[in-house]
Amino acid sequence: MKLKQLYENLYDKIFSVKFFRRFLKIPGVEKLLEYEMISYLFFGVMTTVVNFVTTALCNALAGEGYAEKILFRPFGFDFRWTYAVQAIAWIVSVLFSFVANKYWVFDSRSGKASVVGKELLSFIGSRIISFLLFEELLFGVMEKLLSGVISPSAAFWTAKIVSGIIVIVFNYVASKLVIFKKKEEKA
Repeated sequence: MKLKQLYENLYDKIFSVKFFRRFLKIPGVEKLLEYEMISYLFFGVMTTVVNFVTTALCNALAGEGYAEKILFRPFGFDFRWTYAVQAIAWIVSVLFSFVANKYWVFDSRSGKASVVGKELLSFIGSRIISFLLFEELLFGVMEKLLSGVISPSAAFWTAKIVSGIIVIVFNYVASKLVIFKKKEEKA
């Protein structure tokens, strides 16, 4: 059974119960519970799990004292093992996220190399843009602005949460409207 059919069957069973049907009357709830939104959030969580597992496996392979291991020193900068692991984990999780979003969230079934290549490059490009603009730039600006108003710790976590929400929204919109846009929507 396809994942979407499984979700729709479960949705129908849950919301056939009178108690749960009341929740659907709350404005916006029905839209939030659509398959695409729920699967996007589910696979977002799974992408985070993939990132953490990849990080743990890489660190286990590196052995004792992995955090202090220096791989090389370009121009006096210590390029540590942890930086390489972050890059590896990012690549693995972006590839996992691409496959999940392509096949299970946005149902893009084209297997043509040109289409898959275009989708993959667009997907990676949008993730790089969201990382640079929101996870780095916006986070840094917000943290700096907030740190004068609230404690540094509160500023850090507030900036992290707000920039994280914006990253999720940006990545969803980019995926839905640009990367995996259906042919009938493109016309």
